[in-house]
Amino acid sequence: MVSRSKPLKRILAIDYGEKWVGLAISDPLQLTAQPLGSHCLGSEEENRLFFAEVLKKYEVSLIVIGWPLKMNGQPGNQTNLVEKFAEWLKKNFGLPIVLWDERLTTRQAQALMHEQKIKATEGKKIEHTLVAILILESFLERKRLNEVSS
Repeated sequence: MVSRSKPLKRILAIDYGEKWVGLAISDPLQLTAQPLGSHCLGSEEENRLFFAEVLKKYEVSLIVIGWPLKMNGQPGNQTNLVEKFAEWLKKNFGLPIVLWDERLTTRQAQALMHEQKIKATEGKKIEHTLVAILILESFLERKRLNEVSS
């Protein structure tokens, strides 16, 4: 008889912008990153309801948020806003949060969009989603490497 253990929970990645946030979710085995699209930030209550639904629907156990550092590793212009957003998520949902270095992910996303000939009018929403995917892929890769070396 095969015993069924509870499935692993998923990891949510967020690329924070002042208006739009891009979202990506891992599969239950935490091996791959899939796009969840973008969300236009609204009132605090609207945002709370939106994230509550996403976290419940996907059974999220960890949130990874892109941490905007400058190339020299120092905090960037958006760093304080991202940290406040992370604190808000932690306060409202109590899940562990990881701030993940997102250097060069925006350039990678822009290159992908250019390669795919995505119009500038669609750009920001798609860019945030692509960045969230890149953040999550990077996080999952590091997680796998750490598990192998342990």
